[in-house]
Amino acid sequence: MTNDATKGQVQKQFGNNAEKYVTSPGHAKGEDLDLLVASSQASPDMHVLDIATGGGHVACALAPLVQQVTALDLTEEMLQVAERFIRGKGHQNVKFVPGDAEHLPFDDDVFDIVTCRIAAHHFPDVPSFLSEAYRVTKPGGRLLLIDNVAPERDEYDQFYNEVEKRRDPSHVRAWRKSEWIRMIEIAEYQVGSMISFEKNFAFEDWCKRAGLPEPDGRELEASMLCAPSVIKKFFRFEEVLPGKLESFGGESVFIQASKAR
Repeated sequence: MTNDATKGQVQKQFGNNAEKYVTSPGHAKGEDLDLLVASSQASPDMHVLDIATGGGHVACALAPLVQQVTALDLTEEMLQVAERFIRGKGHQNVKFVPGDAEHLPFDDDVFDIVTCRIAAHHFPDVPSFLSEAYRVTKPGGRLLLIDNVAPERDEYDQFYNEVEKRRDPSHVRAWRKSEWIRMIEIAEYQVGSMISFEKNFAFEDWCKRAGLPEPDGRELEASMLCAPSVIKKFFRFEEVLPGKLESFGGESVFIQASKAR
């Protein structure tokens, strides 16, 4: 699939399900979001860019701490629901800009902090996203990135990315931690730290948030439950009844990186 076709799929997927991502507990709150804000070193003179803002949760959390936040998203419907959400919280210092993470519509060296949370697995060209993020980051500025990651073992990586793709066709790839470090450093950022989090996916909510039709959800559930026992153990499958997948586990990471002065 071409990059343009993939991005069209992303716009369709998130346009149809925009409101769900504002209210989704995994997006609206969480230890990862709290840590991002606490680690941001935000100050009242700073300008922040939140790439692929989605429901606007990072932009909303940082808005009271900085001079201005620019919330960028590829999908117009997502920007609209993010704006309603953020304005409803009383924040007026957030700009909403339609745009592509891989072709940012900004000058060089303009943002003190660039953030991207639970979105990069939808990007067709992550190196271009990182290169663009680096370009618009001020010297001495930082990238704060959170995303779901794939395990390092090939068979676990394949399983996780396969089920994500079946649940949401706009999913491109959850990258391994080792791949993220390599790509970020190739983009010339200096990786400062990486912190990992266990994630728990409640199967029914996970499917509904992506708008997966019920028959497809049942088919995916049956397929996952046929996985080898080592897969089930690694991904922490919880079955309350035979043939009924309650939840499974994954992992996300929070990476802090900086641009040399």
